Amino acid sequence: MFGTTDNYNTEYTERLHIDLAKDAYRSTNHKNEFAQMMTWLERREKVFRHEKYIQWRLIGNTAHPHQPRPPEMTFCRTQTMTKHPTVKAVTTDRVVNEYGAMHFNESLARYVAKVTLPANTTITARQLEDRAADIHIPFRTLPVFHKVKWLSADVHGHDDSPVTVDSVHARPGRSGTFASDIRVIFSIPPKAVPKLFPSTFQPPQHLAYVEWFSPFRVPNRDHGLHKVSRIIKNGEHMASIIPISNIRCSAHLIPHFGPVAPREWTSSNILDECSSFYVNTYIDRYSFVTLR
Repeated sequence: MFGTTDNYNTEYTERLHIDLAKDAYRSTNHKNEFAQMMTWLERREKVFRHEKYIQWRLIGNTAHPHQPRPPEMTFCRTQTMTKHPTVKAVTTDRVVNEYGAMHFNESLARYVAKVTLPANTTITARQLEDRAADIHIPFRTLPVFHKVKWLSADVHGHDDSPVTVDSVHARPGRSGTFASDIRVIFSIPPKAVPKLFPSTFQPPQHLAYVEWFSPFRVPNRDHGLHKVSRIIKNGEHMASIIPISNIRCSAHLIPHFGPVAPREWTSSNILDECSSFYVNTYIDRYSFVTLR
């Protein structure tokens, strides 16, 4: 009713609900399930503790098997992608109309023009546009990915298996430091690579079409949040193609409602309807350290 406490979000309880309720229920025959769930959870915990003890004995450790220590204050994370695309062949028309990447071909042409410049070459924005105008996109379909994840191998300060600590989703209709709206994550078809790039250059396997928000400025003195708004150029949203390695983390944007919150705003159209947002730097430790 009152929302989550400071520095927490609903992901904590949702994770516990999956581990302690959903998985336990699936293990039952769905009849008199509560007793079966309690038995399953008890046995699962015993197996887990016994497995930890076996591992401790195998490495010949003479110290106590459990030595509590505080979580490490490091933020080393590994970005990962699925092995196969979510959709193998999406037409460029669908990328524009369903994913909202309105200037996909133009942005990709600018990206190709920029990365194929000779080393240590500087050109003006006008020259880049002229160079991009001569580039032909030699494909009509491309593989598209709907999610990028970040994994941490030591999120709790212990040698646990990698866990997902963050993810970004890009589906039709939605999702130094700039905030951006990621419209589509894709790969250039292999057959098109030699037609667009010289043999000496290998493009990144995964790229993203993003629409930019304004750079972070001085945070609000009352709540410490940065205010951002979309960058509009010639009446259009400013967009670019970037490697996904340039994406640091997801961002929680809080709409700047003003005195009245419009009833027509929904979770599916808020990024298009609202003109400015606050970036929530308190959503997790990584965002706090990175964005503050």
